[in-house]
Amino acid sequence: MKILAVGDIVSQPGLDTVSRLLRKLRKEHGIDFVIANGENASGVGITPNQAEDIFAAGADVITLGNHVYNKRQIVPYLDDCAYILRPANQAPQQPGRGWGIYDCLGYRLLIINLIGRCEMAFGPDNPFLLVDRILREQQGKYDIAVCEFHGSATSEKLAMGFYLDGRCSAVYGTHTHVQTADARVNPKGTGYITDLGMTGPLWSVLGIEPQQSISLFRGDLTEYFRPASGETALMGAIFEIDPTTGKCQSVTRVFERMEHK
Repeated sequence: MKILAVGDIVSQPGLDTVSRLLRKLRKEHGIDFVIANGENASGVGITPNQAEDIFAAGADVITLGNHVYNKRQIVPYLDDCAYILRPANQAPQQPGRGWGIYDCLGYRLLIINLIGRCEMAFGPDNPFLLVDRILREQQGKYDIAVCEFHGSATSEKLAMGFYLDGRCSAVYGTHTHVQTADARVNPKGTGYITDLGMTGPLWSVLGIEPQQSISLFRGDLTEYFRPASGETALMGAIFEIDPTTGKCQSVTRVFERMEHK
């Protein structure tokens, strides 16, 4: 079983890139299931139409993060659509769901979306304790588990990777928009990478025009951030999993470039 996780899709250039490249990558690599982080489809947040565009591009499930509610029109969509997940450890009264079980090649695939607490400027529930509860309560209802951890601190993501080693088939990080070089299989068989990277403008600072970011750090007066133009890339990772054992066999980083004329 091959699962492709796609890094944070950023603004219209990211949506265009997914639309152009995702189905091609599915075919080339024999991908069975795609999970795509869409929380930055609007720059900050996502609309129902943008979610539909990501599904139409070839994603099976969309995950979100700290910008989940920036576009409030997404709120009813989160309750209506079972294939879009917000972080499970946000306040339970908030709309949407944080995990789901989906069919993949006849196996039951549990996908859990979590958010970190380090440097995230708000107080979600403890993700380590919550993931224990989800796995315990869903025991016997799934065959393979995958966990996305949306967080700033590499230490928190690494800790989650080891914490779930042998309990999830794959654990990966999102949020920083910078792809890390540590794709690997942990000692007990869990595929891991600290951050998938992002899908959007390649020559940018986290998706925005470099000069705008430079101006911000210089202390200049800045305008509303604009997505950078030019070449884009789709970043992510492919987890190859033995569905009979739940162990990951390999993790391969994806960095697919696309020129914009």
